[in-house]
Amino acid sequence: MRAYDVVLFGATGFTGGLTAEYLARHAPADLRWALAGRSRGKLEAVRARLAEIDDRFGALDLLVADSGDRASLAAVAEATKVVITTVGPYLTHGEPLVAACADAGTDYVDLTGEPEFVDRMYLAHDRRARETGARLVHACGFDSIPHDLGAWFTVQQLPEGVPLKVDGYVRAGGMPSGGTLLSALTIMSRLPAGARVARERAAAEPRPAGRFARAPLGRPHRLADAGWWAVPLPTIDPEVVRRSAAASERYGPAFTYRHFAAVKHLPVLAGGVAGAGALLAAAQIPPARRALSRRLAPGSGPSPERRARSWFSVRFVGEGGGERVVTEVSGGDPGYDETAKMLAESALCLATDDLPETAGQVTTATAMGGALVDRLTKAGIRFTTL
Repeated sequence: MRAYDVVLFGATGFTGGLTAEYLARHAPADLRWALAGRSRGKLEAVRARLAEIDDRFGALDLLVADSGDRASLAAVAEATKVVITTVGPYLTHGEPLVAACADAGTDYVDLTGEPEFVDRMYLAHDRRARETGARLVHACGFDSIPHDLGAWFTVQQLPEGVPLKVDGYVRAGGMPSGGTLLSALTIMSRLPAGARVARERAAAEPRPAGRFARAPLGRPHRLADAGWWAVPLPTIDPEVVRRSAAASERYGPAFTYRHFAAVKHLPVLAGGVAGAGALLAAAQIPPARRALSRRLAPGSGPSPERRARSWFSVRFVGEGGGERVVTEVSGGDPGYDETAKMLAESALCLATDDLPETAGQVTTATAMGGALVDRLTKAGIRFTTL
C-alpha cells in the first residue's frame, strides 16, 4: 500500500498554492496527501497557510524533491497513487516526473498547454505507462478540461452511430500568470520543433479502425444566433478533443471538432489577433522573449479581487443525424481558481473514483468522463444544455 493518495508537486508556486488550498478545503477528510517541492522552507510556509484553514494540516507531510533530481522524483512517484504537478514550463521541467510516474505505475496530472511537451511524452513514455498501468493525463486545467469534457457532454446528447460535428466557441475574461506567459512564449519560439514532433507522433500513434476523428483549423465567421465573431484558436484543446474522439466509438464513425475564440465586437477581435501576432513575432527574438517573460515573473498572479471578476464560457454547437444541440461550460476565473479546482478534482477522481480501466497517455474524457463532469458540477462549474 502506498503512503499517499495524492502528492502535489510544485505547491510553493502561485497555482500550486491555490491547488493546495483547494484540497485543504474540499478533499475528503480521510485523503492521505502531501506537499512536494524543492525548498523545505517554502513548503513549510505553504503548510502554515493550510493550517489556518484547518489546524490538522499543520502536520501535513512535506516531501523535498527537485525536477532536476530523478532519484527524488522516483521517491515521490513510488510513494503515492496520483501526482499533481504545477511545475512548468513543462518542456523545461516536466519530463523527469512523467518518466518517474510511468515507471512506478503512478497516475499523473498536470496543467500544461504545451502541445510539443504532450507529444514528446507520448513518444517517450506512453508504452511504459501502459505496461505499468499508469494514467498520464495532461492538460487538466483550463487547457483543456472545459473543451474536452464540453465536447464529451455535447456528444452524449447527439445520436449514436452517425457522423458528428462539434464547434467550440471560447470566451473568457482574466489575466495570465507568469508561468502561463512563459509557457506561451516557449511554444511560440519552438513552432518548427513542435510541428516536427507532432508529425512523429502522428506516424507512431495507432488510428481507430473503420472510423476517424479530426480537428481542422476552421475559418473566421460570424455566429449569427449569438451575435459573435469567431476566429480559429490554434491551442492544444482541439487536439485533446480529437484524441478523446479517436479513443471512443461514442463520437461516431466520423467526428469533426473545430475550435474558435469568440467576441461580440469586431474591433476587439482584430485587436486580439494583432496582439497575438505581435507576441508570436517577439517570441522569435531571444532578447524580446526574455524581456516579456520578466514583465510577469513565474510564480506571480492576479489578486483575489481581480480573480473574482474573471470568468469563462465555452459554447458548443453539435450536429449529427439530423439533430442539433447547443451546450455550454462556464465558470469563474479560468487561469487560476477554476484551473486549481479542475486540477485537484482530476487528481481526486483518479485517486478515489470507480473509473474505466485505462493506461498510458489518456485524455480527461477518456480516463474520467462523466465521473469528472459530476465532480466539477458539484464544485460549481456549470455544464448546461441551452
